[in-house]
Amino acid sequence: MTVEIKKGRAKGEIKAPTSKSYAHRMLIGAALAENKSRISGIPYCDDVLATAECLRALGAKIDIVGGVAEIVGFDPRCAKPVAPLFANESGSTLRFILPLCLLSGNPVTIEGKGRLMQRPMGAYEELCKEQGILYKTGDGNISVQGVLKNEDVRLVGNVTSQYVTGMLYALPFLEGDRRIILTTEIESKPYIDMTLQVMKKFGIDVCWENSETLLSRGGCHYVGIEDEVEGDWSGAAFPIALGLFGDVRVLGLNENSLQGDRVCVEYFKALSEGTPTLSVESCPDLAPILFTVAAEKNGAVFTGTRRLRMKESDRCAVMAEELSKFGADIRIYDNHVEVIKTKLHTPEEILLGHNDHRVVMSLSVLSTLYGGAIEGAEAISKSYPDFFDDLKKLKIEFKVR
Repeated sequence: MTVEIKKGRAKGEIKAPTSKSYAHRMLIGAALAENKSRISGIPYCDDVLATAECLRALGAKIDIVGGVAEIVGFDPRCAKPVAPLFANESGSTLRFILPLCLLSGNPVTIEGKGRLMQRPMGAYEELCKEQGILYKTGDGNISVQGVLKNEDVRLVGNVTSQYVTGMLYALPFLEGDRRIILTTEIESKPYIDMTLQVMKKFGIDVCWENSETLLSRGGCHYVGIEDEVEGDWSGAAFPIALGLFGDVRVLGLNENSLQGDRVCVEYFKALSEGTPTLSVESCPDLAPILFTVAAEKNGAVFTGTRRLRMKESDRCAVMAEELSKFGADIRIYDNHVEVIKTKLHTPEEILLGHNDHRVVMSLSVLSTLYGGAIEGAEAISKSYPDFFDDLKKLKIEFKVR
């Protein structure tokens, strides 16, 4: 799908999409509960639907109608899926679900597409090797068979916090108090804090024991709840960015949220007022739109960018390539990116989405200022399928072809 966006000033108000990150976590907590749960505000996006489908394959009963999920939990120690689990292109789904597949001893295969199986999984592979659990990679899939030992787990923290979240969900099914000991500095700590918050809602006693250790107390069981998914700061960053060049109000966001991406407001202010140095280490999903705003505003230096190469696309290289079509000058280094202030212009070439939802949405924001046609715009379905509908609500004209 190619979307051709006309120059225009965004104006109006929209409701923020609900949080994909919280939805993953709440669906998993509910699926592990001993009784029913009802979760409203489930976003109808590819990543969250992948998590729901994997949980169903393992034994949960999940019905989602109109953004409301009715869930009956299952015991992962009894899971025996009859077909491979399909994680689509969702790194969260893959890393959150895999530890649950190490509780029954039955063989489980998880499939994916796109760049999913190229994304780092080394910490789980090493853990399985240490514990004598089968871990085998195939063509677009990972197969495991074995049971986690009743012992503490050592994990790296500087690759992705998703390893930690996945193991946290599995630990209550082991005996006694269990710990995750981080062997490196932690990146994206806010995402771990979100996991702890959600798990506590479902009755699990889990906390930071110290800066390097997470404690899951034994004897806890997941219990069903009724709750609502809060607004998504990651997705809202795009209409908020539109508001820097127009008059946009985004409703439905929790200003006290644990979501690390709520820093977008502070970062956008810094980009508007000067040429700052900003770290994206704890908010990597903001990087594409931050690069975009910096290119239009005053330039900036972004640190902690190494992990951006391991997303749906190589976001450093891809954003440099696409923003250069507007005249931007972006320089990529090992762990930082420099955006040089230049005069931008209407792109003469078609813009490419690179199968990356956040790239598409970032290019869309800049196209409202200069015009532009984006090929592969359907990638928004991964996280924010209503994005172009919201652009229309904000008086931005575009044509789909």
